[in-house]
Amino acid sequence: MDNDEPLEPETKDEPETEPAPQNSDETLYCEAEASRAVGKEKAARESSETDLEIKDTEKFSTTGQRELYLEACKLLGVVPVSYFLRNMEESYVNLNHHGLGPNGTKAIAIALVSNMSVVTLELADNSLMEEGLLSLVEMLQENYYLQEMNISDNDLGLKGARIISEFLQRNTSSLCKLQLSGNNFRDESAELLCQALSANYQIKTLDLSHNQFSDKGGEHVGQMLALNIGLQSLDLSWNHFYIRGAVALCNGLQKLDLSMNGFGNEGATALGEVLRLNNSLGYLDISSNDISNDGVSKISKGLEVNESLKVLKLFLNPMSMDGAVLLILSIKRNPKSKMEEIDISNVLVSEQFLKILDGVCAIHPQLDVIYKSVQGFSAKKALLQWTNPMKLIQSYADQHGITVVDFFRSLNPKGMMTMPVGDFRKAMIQQDKVPVNLYQVRELIKKLDDKRGGVNFSFLKTAKP
Repeated sequence: MDNDEPLEPETKDEPETEPAPQNSDETLYCEAEASRAVGKEKAARESSETDLEIKDTEKFSTTGQRELYLEACKLLGVVPVSYFLRNMEESYVNLNHHGLGPNGTKAIAIALVSNMSVVTLELADNSLMEEGLLSLVEMLQENYYLQEMNISDNDLGLKGARIISEFLQRNTSSLCKLQLSGNNFRDESAELLCQALSANYQIKTLDLSHNQFSDKGGEHVGQMLALNIGLQSLDLSWNHFYIRGAVALCNGLQKLDLSMNGFGNEGATALGEVLRLNNSLGYLDISSNDISNDGVSKISKGLEVNESLKVLKLFLNPMSMDGAVLLILSIKRNPKSKMEEIDISNVLVSEQFLKILDGVCAIHPQLDVIYKSVQGFSAKKALLQWTNPMKLIQSYADQHGITVVDFFRSLNPKGMMTMPVGDFRKAMIQQDKVPVNLYQVRELIKKLDDKRGGVNFSFLKTAKP
């Protein structure tokens, strides 16, 4: 793809006082400087001190960045985004669905080169095109503060994949989270991106969901994962992986989302084999993949020996309670299982299933199984029979002259205000001061959830009653 050209060519009658653009590096600033030298407002601008050349970017204040952005918008012929002007000092900037287009994106990129505040930038659905994407890539090579970027739903296609892959190969930015969902990437794009990611060690979290990858693309991703040493979380939901793609995608990752791919029982069989050998994957989402009890039985075989998986999501698969029983029994047979959550929330279970689950939880108290409901059992009636767990804990605290926070901190061996969800669930089930069941523990986790895989007690009332 051609590089960006200056907005207007240099004219021969240009005054000598106008600095010439650096033709060797067509940077964003040189382009803006060149465009500034022409047009109807040329004479008025010649005396201006707000040209877009930036040599000492760290000296620019936020006020200077605002002026820079406004000048860039003026030169590029776009309307400034008032939200961006108001939030340039914030760490999170959400410009999704703003219709920026390539020039609007370039103006944003010019302003961000010297910005030291923005850490997360959202640019989904903005019709970036190649020119806008190139502007962002150039900015990222200068800005070492931006860590997360979302450029989903921009229909970047193969040309965009080539630009991104060339950028990723350089390993020159601080970007660690990149969202590329819904960009019409196909297997050829997957090959380009994976070649770059094989050598990239900066990106930790990558979203490639809602694209057009098939098994061939899955094989490229699998080969990349065998070489990549940085990637921890990969979202490939809503693609078209089937059998071979499912096999290739578990190497080296901690979190993998393969939901909505439809690889069926054959893919589940392959995953079962992978789980027998994998020792890194902690989170696996294979919801809505047309997996029946047969496929679940193969996955269960892998779970009998797996020592790393903590979360398994099987929601919206055509499995029954029989498949659910196979899953929890596989955890029971594995004394080294770290499983904390199994989501089968479309499955109707029986009281017999609950008895089996109680036996499993006696061995693995950190485990929670989320199902739809119990046959012949009214959920509303059951909820009325359960005492609010916070009231039980408050009552215990009152009786012993301590705070609720003191109680929760006593569950943590380190006495800290936070702890992982699995450890908290295990501690609550095993403690004998305030008897609670799994459902009450689940309610406590919802109340204390820190949205990062842990619970946090710090916001609770600390004053003694």
